[in-house]
Formats: sequence, structure tokens, C-alpha cells
Amino acid sequence: MPSSSDNQNDIDIAKVAQRAEEIEAKLPRLRKTVESANLVLSLVKDYWAGKYREVPYWVISAGALALLYVLNPADVLPDVIIGVGYLDDATVVAFCLKLIERELERYKQWKDSQTVLVPRGSGK
Repeated sequence: MPSSSDNQNDIDIAKVAQRAEEIEAKLPRLRKTVESANLVLSLVKDYWAGKYREVPYWVISAGALALLYVLNPADVLPDVIIGVGYLDDATVVAFCLKLIERELERYKQWKDSQTVLVPRGSGK
């Protein structure tokens, strides 16, 4: 006889299957958040290396603090709580991204301009 936790798991799985289209519609937004968080990390690294300094210090501070919050094991909602443990991390990162979005776009444009194509056959 299946346990009540097996029944609950089956109900949860059924909900996911039934709402698959709704979930799929949200995935690109989540992907964009992850890409933006990676861009913040790149910005902080380039700032620290002295490669990109055309940004207000508060932007670097906000980005660094948001990323450090993700690493902090003493979150408001500890990461070990399955299902909601990363919710506060995502909220902090999303808030930071909204706060620095204009400067992040400027950095992205700069970073894209730094990509130099190496001609074919140059051996590099």
C-alpha cells in the first residue's frame, strides 16, 4: 500500500505535468535572470582586475553584496530547506538586477565591444 508521502509526491508530479505549458513559459525569464547574475559576476571581476572602471562604485557594491548573499549559508531562508531555500537568494539577486540594470546594460555593451574576432588562418 502506498504511503501518504508517495500519494503527495504523485499529486505534485501530476500538478507539474498539468501545468507544463505555464512552467515552460516562465523558464526563459529564469534563464535571463541567471545570465544577468553571471554578467554581474563578470562586472565585479572586471572591475577588480581594473579592466572596467566606468561604473559607479555603488553598482559594484550592490552587485558584490547580492552575490555574497547567495554564498551566505545563514540566509533568511536557509538553502537546505527544499523548495524555498533559494527563494530569498533569487529575490535579492532580482532586486539587485533591477537596481543596477542601466549600468549592467552599459557594461554588457562595453564587454561586447571588447570581443575581437581573430581572422581565420592566423594560427591563434
